[in-house]
Parts: sequence; structure tokens; C-alpha cells
Amino acid sequence: MECYDLTAMTWKEVEESLKTVQLAIIPIGAHEQHGPHMVESCDAVLAEKMALKLGQRMFPYAMVAPTINMGVSQHHLNFPGTISLQPTTLISILKDVISSLKHHGIGKFLLLNSHGGNQSTLNVASMMLTNELDVEIYYAKTTGSAKTAIKENVTSPLFGHSCEREVSEALYLAPEIVRLENLEIGDIQEEGRWKQLRPGKAIQGFYYYEEMTKNGNIGDATKASWEIGQQIVEEALDNLSNELSKLLDLKVDAHQKM
Repeated sequence: MECYDLTAMTWKEVEESLKTVQLAIIPIGAHEQHGPHMVESCDAVLAEKMALKLGQRMFPYAMVAPTINMGVSQHHLNFPGTISLQPTTLISILKDVISSLKHHGIGKFLLLNSHGGNQSTLNVASMMLTNELDVEIYYAKTTGSAKTAIKENVTSPLFGHSCEREVSEALYLAPEIVRLENLEIGDIQEEGRWKQLRPGKAIQGFYYYEEMTKNGNIGDATKASWEIGQQIVEEALDNLSNELSKLLDLKVDAHQKM
């Protein structure tokens, strides 16, 4: 094996892997609209693909758990097909998954998240469940740490959802979820309170996504490419594997490439 993928293992194989596994990587996505050019399972697919690549980097010290394929997506709910969990539901699912894996001897967990709407819930979950379950819980955005590649390749002032960054990541990791013939620039609403509530503003608050974009995406997906996706994904994997190696106190090279 090059990666301990729990969904593809027998219990005998799991038993053997637990001789070295210290960390479980839990991919967390969402089921929500991604504009006219990406399928609604986008976040779940990208979380899983990133987790498996990271599992390869961290082999044999990490195991990839099954993907939690729905998340906190209330802000997208007015677009057809979106399914949203309550934050308390997501935390309850995480508690059960982590409790089960702790029962098998794993004491460290990385919540690898591909959906921005989950981040605040994961912050709370990591604090609550670390204390309640007596484990170590970390969380990270899948490609959030790839700051150099993003700065060099993403030029839209407003990006982050089915934009040139996310579509590029999908072209590299899972091109089957992109509708290349339908790529669109975000149809941004010129006026609205959403501008006052964006990250970095003096006041934060909830708004529905259609208040910001008519077609459900932002940025410029027409500028996406496989090459940009490769740069972003691989930089993020370098950063994630380096930091995890430090947290696990590993004296090994955690840069095993696919």
C-alpha cells in the first residue's frame, strides 16, 4: 500500500496498519451549488482527493477516514440541489467518527476541510471534542496554505468559490467534475449588504450567496488551468505534510510524491 485508505481496507489490513498509524485524516466537504460549471459534490470530491494525496505523503503514519460529504451550506440553500447540515449535526458526526477511531487506538486527527462555510464549525468542534474525547484535533483548509501559488496565479479581487483557483484545483485533482463548456465569470451583484459583511470588514454576518452572485460563482473560472491547479495543490501538500511531521515528531521525509 502507498496510502492507508480506510474505505478500501479489510479489518485485517487495518489491524496491521495500526502498528504505525498515529493520525487519522478526515476529509470534510459539502454538497452545494458551484455555479454552472462544477458539480454539487465538488467540495466532497476535492477533500477526498486531497486527503488521499496527503495520506500518501504521510504513509505509514496516517490513515484516511471516509469522507464527510455534506457540510454547513445554509448560505447556498436557495440554489437548487444544495443540502446543508446544521453546525451541531456536523459536530455530532465528527464526534462519532473520532470516538470510533479512538476506540481503535488513534489519538490524533486532522479535519481536512474543502468548504469555507465549515471553518467556524470546525474551530468549535476542535475545541469541544479535544477536551471531551481526550484527543488531539487539528483542522486545515485543503489548499489554504498555498499562498505563493495563489498569489501568483489568481488575479480576481473576489475569489474562492468555483473560481479560477477552485476550478484549477479540480482540473488537477478531479477533472470529471468540471463542465469546461460552461465556464463562466462570476456574475457579481454590484450593490448589496454582502459587501459590508465580507471577511476583513469591520462587521461580519450571514448573507445568502445570491446576494453576492447571480450565477452562484465568483472570480473568473475561464482562467483556470491544470497547471495552476498543480502548483496550488502541491504547495499545499508540501506545507501540510511538513507541519504534520512536526506535530507527530517524525524524523522522516514526508514528501513522498505520487
